Amino acid sequence: MGSRALPDSEISWMTLPLISGLANGPFAVEPDLNRTAPLSAAPGFGTTATRLAPSAAPSKSIFALHLVNGEHYSGAERVQDLLARQLPRFGCEVGFVCVKPQRFPNARETKTAPLVEMPMHGRFDFRIVKKIEKLCREEDYDVIHAHTPRTALVGRMAARRAGVPFVYHVHSPAGRDSTRRWFNWINATAEWAVVRGADRLIAVSPSLRDYMIERGIPAERIVCVPNGVPHSMLTAERRRPTATWTLGAVALFRPRKGIETLLEALAMLRSRNVNVRLRAVGGFESNVYQAEVLSLAERLDVVDAIDWIGFTRNVNRELAKMHLLVLPSLFGEGLPMVVLEAMAAGLPVVASHVDGVPEAVIHRETGLLVEPGSVSQLARSIEEIVSGEVDYAKLSAGARERHTARFSDTTMAAGVAEVYRQVLGQ
Repeated sequence: MGSRALPDSEISWMTLPLISGLANGPFAVEPDLNRTAPLSAAPGFGTTATRLAPSAAPSKSIFALHLVNGEHYSGAERVQDLLARQLPRFGCEVGFVCVKPQRFPNARETKTAPLVEMPMHGRFDFRIVKKIEKLCREEDYDVIHAHTPRTALVGRMAARRAGVPFVYHVHSPAGRDSTRRWFNWINATAEWAVVRGADRLIAVSPSLRDYMIERGIPAERIVCVPNGVPHSMLTAERRRPTATWTLGAVALFRPRKGIETLLEALAMLRSRNVNVRLRAVGGFESNVYQAEVLSLAERLDVVDAIDWIGFTRNVNRELAKMHLLVLPSLFGEGLPMVVLEAMAAGLPVVASHVDGVPEAVIHRETGLLVEPGSVSQLARSIEEIVSGEVDYAKLSAGARERHTARFSDTTMAAGVAEVYRQVLGQ
């Protein structure tokens, strides 16, 4: 690549954030994890400098090395997989390094993209930096693209050693990623310490771009490239069911996803004789949390009204079995892929008004928005659609139209390709 390789001793600088008093710095985690904007303040995609126009014609092929965790296959991993599929259309080839190779290597659909497993034994295991640098040089990668705070730690160091640009993808607010405050602080401080030196940050929604600017990242280095999903094979017109309504929830279930709120809303609806069931698709973050949720379902007497499906790669097949998608998240959403997949399939969404969700779900046009954690609002919004107070067909059509206009996977790939060309000076 023609640039000086950094000495091995430079690796040690990455331990500095842990002892440099960053708890009081710009990435200190807010005490209120449920902080959201009021319903009237949902930002749109018209914000200055949040979108990129794709280049008319690629000048040369670009080889991008994507660094991913890999323990799950959920929203962010779906983005990574789709980019590997669609970026070649815009003159970019993708390879993967997987540092927690559990579910992603086998679950990904784009198996043509080369993948190298480099397990990290702990968050600050920097032994793989030289391996990433070596791979980058031997395979002639032009840019390193990291997707998590963990991969950013090693990715930026490897990029500097190899003399290539470093791009970081912001999928969710690291400081509001879980209910574990110390874990949030570690993620947020590590992220800030590394990505403040990135050549470019890609935020998946305007709200995340604003979040990173608030954290002290220069606005001119942050580009908004919204998540996108393919057009759905489910093209038939959605019709209101004549009997039981199936509510769908698709997630890696963990506390911030708010499944408890949905279970309580389900119990409330059934107590009112509203004919609804829940189809819950996805695994649980831990066995302990799964036991807690199942225990709650028993206490609420809704066990017989829930189908627990578990993890699946074929989300569209599950969406076809639902009449409404419900996203009861409490906080920490960038731009949820499952919401976009539901919209592409014409499936109306009832979702919490958190972070990037209102940028996809337009209240009473493509779905309904409720305040996070409000059982009564969630139950009432679902009942409005079931009873016909809100036009189901209109929501369905609006969802499809908004997906087509804003959130396709090709538009996402075009935006990322343009970022690569910018940092490479093409």
